[in-house]
Amino acid sequence: MGRRTATITIDAKGRDEGKRFLLTEMSADQAESWAMRALLALTNAGVELPDEVLSAGMAGIATIGIRALGKLSYPVAAPLLAEMMDCVQIVMPAATRPLLHGDGGDIEEVKTRLSLRLEVFKLHLDPSLVAAIPTTASGRATA
Repeated sequence: MGRRTATITIDAKGRDEGKRFLLTEMSADQAESWAMRALLALTNAGVELPDEVLSAGMAGIATIGIRALGKLSYPVAAPLLAEMMDCVQIVMPAATRPLLHGDGGDIEEVKTRLSLRLEVFKLHLDPSLVAAIPTTASGRATA
């Protein structure tokens, strides 16, 4: 069985409306590394985490909420946030390709980036945990 994927169509009004993105789950090794770095960064930032959260990887982060990452300094959070966006490709009429970043990049709205990060996070969780996370306002899974 391959990695999970989801196709997200942006339906919020704005410059990204109608754009489609393909999200692909990280490998187990990469997801574990990402979760451990995030959890260690949170503990180093003074966020108190119960032992069961520390041993649960991304599911542990889900129990405290992805908003907890907002407690990290930007230099610590930036690589984690960038790695989440590595899971995202843009779906074009002729092909699907990696995102272009920066000025002239594929994503033109901050809310789109935030929505895609939330959807990437949800893609890595057990489906029973996803039900507890609110649906994004600017994107929805279509496949």
